[in-house]
Amino acid sequence: MSEGESRRIAHELMSEPHIHGRRVSVRQVYALVEGRDEDPEAVADRYDLDVADVYHALAYYHDHPREMHTVEQGREGAMEDFRESIDRPEGVDPDAA
Repeated sequence: MSEGESRRIAHELMSEPHIHGRRVSVRQVYALVEGRDEDPEAVADRYDLDVADVYHALAYYHDHPREMHTVEQGREGAMEDFRESIDRPEGVDPDAA
């Protein structure tokens, strides 16, 4: 295992880092715990994870800022492409309040 890799974080299933053996992404864990201020234990319970998995995901997020920034940019670009590709009835704007 190379320096900086984690046994709890994997890359083989999805286009972004996720918890090994699960489809829960590092970005998702970060958004819940640090973005929504959810308790790490509650996130672990919700997704049937070890609490250590949650903390490893958070550590990975902070230890790999360039990679996570690239992942976030890619997701934002993909969502923008998706929004632009959908055929909507005239006058329908999903971003309108």
